Amino acid sequence: MARPVNVSHTPNDAAIFAIERPHKNLFTYYVLSLLVFPPLFPVLILPAWFRYHTMRYKFTAEGISMSWGILFRREIIVNYARIQDIHLKSNFVERWLGLAKVMIQTASGNSGAEMSLEGLQEFEAVRDFLYARMRGVKDHPATPTPANYPTADAELAAVMREVVGELRALREEIARRPRA
Repeated sequence: MARPVNVSHTPNDAAIFAIERPHKNLFTYYVLSLLVFPPLFPVLILPAWFRYHTMRYKFTAEGISMSWGILFRREIIVNYARIQDIHLKSNFVERWLGLAKVMIQTASGNSGAEMSLEGLQEFEAVRDFLYARMRGVKDHPATPTPANYPTADAELAAVMREVVGELRALREEIARRPRA
């Protein structure tokens, strides 16, 4: 069952576009998750630290990009039009830290998410923002505005009159021909 979104604390689009880095609690989550394997902690903490400190997000008018890594730089770019589904995922520790992952799926053929935005505290607002963009809720410049409706209506009426005239001429021509 979908939970209603409380619009009173939902950030506007400018706040979503301003998100560039994960929240600092993400590194805390990495450390806590690595403590499960104490002997490997010294080895695994370095890649986790580099991942956290190099992770960048960029929300644009066309889509989202996510990049991370030092030696092996990785970047994923997803256009809003390609998004098929969005999931929120968080375990007990992530919920305790106020974090969640926004899992973005596309029609790429993978069963998993194409992109996973980690370390977000505004995860519900980001999900709603992405749903609005993927569904095309925002106004597009190609959409006629009320100011140009009379012009659009006049053009449409002229085209329709022309089509009706051509159909009438075709019907008359067919009626004049002798039947076989």
